[in-house]
Amino acid sequence: MTGIEASRQVIDLVRAHEDRTSPGRGCSPETVARAERELGLTFPPSYRLLIEEFGTWEAPPTDFLGIYQTERAGDVLLGSVTETLDARAEVGLPPELMVVLLDDVWLYAVLDTSQPDEDAEYPVFAWNPGVLDGGLMEKIADSYGEFALTECRQKLS
Repeated sequence: MTGIEASRQVIDLVRAHEDRTSPGRGCSPETVARAERELGLTFPPSYRLLIEEFGTWEAPPTDFLGIYQTERAGDVLLGSVTETLDARAEVGLPPELMVVLLDDVWLYAVLDTSQPDEDAEYPVFAWNPGVLDGGLMEKIADSYGEFALTECRQKLS
């Protein structure tokens, strides 16, 4: 299954369980492009699809970071953008990694943008600043779409 196919299944799953999920309003392509500029990274197709659809979403207890804004934060892009920039500044997240989920077990789930596949998808890794040799721990999924689908299925089944 490709990352895009998995992301389409995530959209269907979240929409089918809106009584238990909290999808956001989605993001425009311009907002996504701004987020990429701020991070200095390019989103993979499966992540871009979900961000454009939902912006951010929740399948309790998991909050998928995505991209979103609030009145209180004004023009600041929250979610993956702020979490990635904060992790770079505060705990030394390498510049090629993008935070896509905060987790009690892994600490951070990240996309490794230095390892694109033939579909321009990036693998998802657990990352912890306390682990030697760059913090990368286990590989969680081959693409963001597959990662999100696994997480959503676990939370919504």
